[in-house]
Amino acid sequence: MITSFVEKPELHDPILIEGLPGIGFVANIACLHLINELKAKKFCEIHSSSFQALSLTTEKGLMRPPVNELYYVHDEGYSHDLIILFGNTQALSAQGQYELCDKILDIAEDCGSRMVITIGGLKRDYVPSSPKIYCTATDLDTLQETMRLGADKIQGRVFGVAGLLLGSAKLRGIRGFCILSETPGLYPDALAAKVALEFLSRYLAVAIDLSRLDTAVEALSKLMGHLLHSDQLKKSRQPGFI
Repeated sequence: MITSFVEKPELHDPILIEGLPGIGFVANIACLHLINELKAKKFCEIHSSSFQALSLTTEKGLMRPPVNELYYVHDEGYSHDLIILFGNTQALSAQGQYELCDKILDIAEDCGSRMVITIGGLKRDYVPSSPKIYCTATDLDTLQETMRLGADKIQGRVFGVAGLLLGSAKLRGIRGFCILSETPGLYPDALAAKVALEFLSRYLAVAIDLSRLDTAVEALSKLMGHLLHSDQLKKSRQPGFI
């Protein structure tokens, strides 16, 4: 695992927010929006042989290897600074995931972080018109905080970095919670990401402009409506369709 720093920022009691790709790309969309809207600055890159064995191409046709990036937000008006984890992959093996989470937590702790928030999608077999938020936490007090903000508690398994990072944080005495937003998980779900960010905004007491996500949600809704209409039209032309 290779870690390279652009800079080593001085931060005030930062909260680590995880946003790696997962179900419905909920965390990925949410944290990319955070990075853009809060003008976060990249300070670290992580590369690993446990990442996918491929490179991605950008809109400009340039190669981009699998990477995890750490960004920071420093604002005197915030009660906590923020560290945002963003990337185009998770590790592909259990050992790789554990090593990745340990590395991320090492960096966050070096920056003074004692709080972790992970984000994920909670898969449903339907399309929620108004996704609900569910949370699990490292401790009862933190869980009750999330429930006072409108979350429901969840019992079960949280896969990937969204679960493992939180579990590893608990072993280090770092508190935190996971935000799970309902999604069918069949496409990049901007609505589920928006609902997750609304909850995160309430918890952090930080205003986040969600208008760009509103536009994405509207575009996705139109696309899904068009696809549904096309599918119904195809079925209506099949013999025996009633």
